Amino acid sequence: MSTTKSSGGSFAPLAQPVFAVLWAATVLGNTGSFMRDVASSWLMTDLSASPAAVALVQAAGTLPIFLLAIPAGVLTDILDRRKFLIAVQILLASVSVSLMILANTGMLSVSALIGLTFLGGVGAALMGPTWQAIVPELVKREDVKSAVALNSLGINIARSIGPAAGGLLLAAFGAGVTYGADVASYLVVIAALVWWPRPKNANDALAEGFFGAFRAGLRYTRASKPLHVVLLRAAIFFAFASAVWALLPLVARELLGGDAGFYGILLGAVGAGAIGGALLMPKLRERLNADGLLLGAAVITALVMGALSLAPPKWVAIIVLLFLGGAWITALTTLNGAAQAVLPNWVRGRGLAVYLTVFNGAMTAGSLGWGAVGEAAGVPGALMIGAVGLLIAGFIMHRLKLPAGDADMVPSNHWPEPLVAEPIAHDRGPVLILIEYHVEKHHRTAFLHALDEMSHERRRDGAYGWGVTEDSADPQKIVEWFMVESWAEHLRQHKRVSNADADLQGQVLAYHSGTDKPVVRHFLTINRPGAA
Repeated sequence: MSTTKSSGGSFAPLAQPVFAVLWAATVLGNTGSFMRDVASSWLMTDLSASPAAVALVQAAGTLPIFLLAIPAGVLTDILDRRKFLIAVQILLASVSVSLMILANTGMLSVSALIGLTFLGGVGAALMGPTWQAIVPELVKREDVKSAVALNSLGINIARSIGPAAGGLLLAAFGAGVTYGADVASYLVVIAALVWWPRPKNANDALAEGFFGAFRAGLRYTRASKPLHVVLLRAAIFFAFASAVWALLPLVARELLGGDAGFYGILLGAVGAGAIGGALLMPKLRERLNADGLLLGAAVITALVMGALSLAPPKWVAIIVLLFLGGAWITALTTLNGAAQAVLPNWVRGRGLAVYLTVFNGAMTAGSLGWGAVGEAAGVPGALMIGAVGLLIAGFIMHRLKLPAGDADMVPSNHWPEPLVAEPIAHDRGPVLILIEYHVEKHHRTAFLHALDEMSHERRRDGAYGWGVTEDSADPQKIVEWFMVESWAEHLRQHKRVSNADADLQGQVLAYHSGTDKPVVRHFLTINRPGAA
């Protein structure tokens, strides 16, 4: 991504009509979703007072994102994004229409509520990566960062308004009207997407199929050590912090004696705190690095959970949830930013989908687990256990530093095109690539260490096997080999090598002796004679 500063400041993307319309529609759609979630969470407390059942609503909404985020990231890259988003919005509107009808007729049951919440989670899982991926299409390149920040601000505006509005509508008019308001918000989003004059996707001879793109995304994730650190830090934080979200409806109703309107106000306080936290983030980043920000978010979240477990006065609960919102947005932006920084553009959607899978998996497992703890130890006990666990985990994980994210992930395009005697079909494979080096004996250990580091880059960019061999007759002749599943995938590998990877390859080449460059050969699999 370009480091050029935005020409018009933080709000410059809003001067571009397509972004402004879709941004406003998204804020409205997210507001409706939060209204729906408030109604569903509160209705579950009417249908069942069990902490496990109440926590199951949270789990039903996040489990599909855990299961489907990666396939959704793949679909984002291979389908028409505008049509895909319209189809998902229609699915979400259908879910809310069903909830509205069942609520108005008094036929809404625990199983129906959980099932429809699960379907709503499916829609959210399919939609999430796509909304992130279309941002570069809507604004100038220099305004992409500002557009991403505005999207985060929009989500928190909706988080601030939606729960409070949903709680008030629920208290005044009932669940049917609340769900109906959500349906109306989806109609606005669909209209904005239909209006969006998006050009058709250009034909790409190297375009990936679903399963190939899926495998490539998983290969990159397995081989990226910096991404592993981000995913582990996210899983630990959200597994403990999910306790407050899973049990908040019962905190509002049982510990604090509030009604649906008060529950909406509590969630609105979280959203307002998140907006405040987002506005303070630039100053916080001047004083704290990413690890300090994440530790601070863990400490504040734990203190809030501890305070809520003591059943404080309602006004105190509102104030501490303001702090929770600030801590929550700090953790989200810090971890998301760390993930973005270590992902190149070609796999960004799929890498972020893996991050979303871990995030929602931790939230889902945490919700189920804290619901069970609430059954055994009570809501106050579960919150206190979660607070202590989050504090301990926060300080332990602080020793595992987040990646700096300063590597240049822009494609280097420095690999020459492979030599071929005749055109090769893109689906032909596997392909074996051999690179022959000549390394003097006293450089051998350092060379092998550098080559081992480069093996991660080979695997990230498409190789499914890698190794290094030596010539038995001449140990100074060392051959690196790796396998790629098809000729097309190897051509994609040429386009994926980043400037940071080029620097690493330069370190390897520094140990190669001789005036000629290392010899590179490509070998294609041949079917056995008579095999078709």
